[in-house]
Amino acid sequence: MADQDTQLSGPDFGSGIAVDSLRPGEKLLGHASGEPVLLTRIGDDFLATAATCAHYGGPLAEGLVVGETVRCPWHHACFNLRTGEALRAPALSPIACWRVTRNGDRVRVTEKLERDALTPVAPLPASASTPSDIVILGAGAAGSAAAEMLRRSGFEGRVVMLDAEPDSPYDRPNLSKDFLAGNAPADWIPLRPAGYYPEHGIEIVRGRAVRVDPVARRVDLEGRPPLHYDALLLATGAEPVRLPLDGGSDPRVHYLRSLADSNAIIARAGRARQAVVIGGGFIGLEVAAALRLRGLDVRLVAPEQLPLERVLGAALGRFIQALHQERGVEFHLGRRPRRITETAVILDDGTELPADFVVIGVGVKPRVELAEAAGIALDRGISVNARLETSAPGIWAAGDIARWPDPHSGARIRVEHWVVAQRMGQAAARNMLGAGEPFTQVPFFWSAHYDVSINYVGHAEAWDSVEVAGSAEQRDVAVRYVQAGKTLALATIFRDTESLEFERALESGLR
Repeated sequence: MADQDTQLSGPDFGSGIAVDSLRPGEKLLGHASGEPVLLTRIGDDFLATAATCAHYGGPLAEGLVVGETVRCPWHHACFNLRTGEALRAPALSPIACWRVTRNGDRVRVTEKLERDALTPVAPLPASASTPSDIVILGAGAAGSAAAEMLRRSGFEGRVVMLDAEPDSPYDRPNLSKDFLAGNAPADWIPLRPAGYYPEHGIEIVRGRAVRVDPVARRVDLEGRPPLHYDALLLATGAEPVRLPLDGGSDPRVHYLRSLADSNAIIARAGRARQAVVIGGGFIGLEVAAALRLRGLDVRLVAPEQLPLERVLGAALGRFIQALHQERGVEFHLGRRPRRITETAVILDDGTELPADFVVIGVGVKPRVELAEAAGIALDRGISVNARLETSAPGIWAAGDIARWPDPHSGARIRVEHWVVAQRMGQAAARNMLGAGEPFTQVPFFWSAHYDVSINYVGHAEAWDSVEVAGSAEQRDVAVRYVQAGKTLALATIFRDTESLEFERALESGLR
């Protein structure tokens, strides 16, 4: 997605390097045939891959080698060093591999290997059952990742994604970040190029589901013939919480969830001078940052006394507020909007904030109406087991709507983040084919504010203490969230290796 630095550094692997230049488990950045290459030694094998992540171009040389994989330091994508395949979202495409030859005490990187972008994953067990028709409700993070994983797992039956949006699947996190700020072109937004889904036999039906019949295994559509399924994935995501405000239906009031929403805010910002953002969570703050980068005067209203304190704690909350204030955002904390007029937002204490337009970001709620009407068990979302199965046979759920048993925190959790949704979609797809694999991946998300990005690994809805190492103000900090002596989550700023190592520790059952 991001522009990749084409400047070459390190040794020329095409000319060869000494075998003892790398010890087992070590990696080295260099180049071959005019391209950056990462050379990694696994035992006595030397493996050469692309040096940048297939997601946003993160530097894999700064990542973490785990077994025969490498993890990206930016957003924790994971790649097989032998095959280049993308093992974990947010990367969906493989990275290139090169042939490596060894002659005596020297190794040399030779020709680049070619492959299809939709690389296979580990084969399913021979006993796995195979449905004929699979329907996916939703073409967002979970739905699109599931559709691709079905093909990568060798499924040859029918795959249908149903979605009412005309542009899905697309890169939703960018809608409140670089794209909204004007730093990302429109061609970054689609997850795949035109023609990709038909080429791989993935049908996208534009429409709205009105009923799921678990007995007949049928999805009824608005104005279209029904879809019959052998296996169904509910990946309907979430929708913004809408405030019942006087003036809240004015066309100058915007919510941000879809590409159309982001485009509407961009168009409005192009002819405005002042904006009010209501909401001090991640979306509200990212929107405030994007609008400031577009040169607008921005005022942010939130009922909390400190933004993000409930999620990240006081130390990071104070830092984030100060960061935005340094960039010119004016905060009105401990306040709620009372009404919206043609020219202003009136707060509950009577303060009048001038506004050419308003963006409201006060959270989202899972879209569970279809599941509820179908009699599927709910638990502040759709209740699923470790294999992401719902209470209805033949129906799975993934993404923002699904509450699952998290083995790392020991709680049943529901997480509203892009990477988690993608990984759940991938896991659900394999389980729809009979893999029987529990979803055990560690939750991860990132949030960008100007030139600062926060990485968060794990899940902590409550904690006994917060341990801060380093300084957020110096852009070098790790914050641990501890409950009953156990570290449940870690937030970091520019401590990518520590973030990756904590993820690995959680996977290993360490704290």
